Amino acid sequence: MKENQSQNSGKFKNLFPLAWVFFKIGLLTFGGGYAMIPIIQSEVSEKRKWISEEELMHVVTIAESTPGPIAINAATYVGYNICGFFGSLAATVSVVLAPFTIIYLISLFLEQFMKFTVVANAFKGIQIAVAFLILSAGIKFIKKLKKQAFPIITVALTITVMLLLDIFALSFSSVYLILMGAFAGLMLTVVARMQHKNKTDKEDESK
Repeated sequence: MKENQSQNSGKFKNLFPLAWVFFKIGLLTFGGGYAMIPIIQSEVSEKRKWISEEELMHVVTIAESTPGPIAINAATYVGYNICGFFGSLAATVSVVLAPFTIIYLISLFLEQFMKFTVVANAFKGIQIAVAFLILSAGIKFIKKLKKQAFPIITVALTITVMLLLDIFALSFSSVYLILMGAFAGLMLTVVARMQHKNKTDKEDESK
């Protein structure tokens, strides 16, 4: 009983730091979910070691493949992983609180807000920085990929297809690319398991 209580109290010690970290991420990150990925990686994996970088890659993959914004899905998962239900609630609310408040206030005065030349130029600069953040996150995840044929070929094909779609201005949802990647991964897993089973059966027969 005492062990359970100490474990619970240990978890709840991280509740405020968890909420504060995701509040800062939501407040200081421009560009949406993808731009938040390197910040989440730095704060959650590198500084505080709450989850490993490999696990964060899985979180991003799942968050991107499920309904809802990627940053919110990632915050919900990390929060639950650290402090259970209350951690997921705290992280999710914290990451959306500042953006929601700021966007709501801007929406009230959007036309007047964008008339200022300084503001318009600032947004142009922010767009460049956001593009760099997204590219940086992508490069980091590519470096973390296992040096195997399937991940390398999948990444190369995906980048090639997306570039060709942009060059020829073709309409093709990225959802289909995700589903095709998932299907290819499932087929590879099935084939690998069948090969392993056949190998095991042959070894049993030889004995």
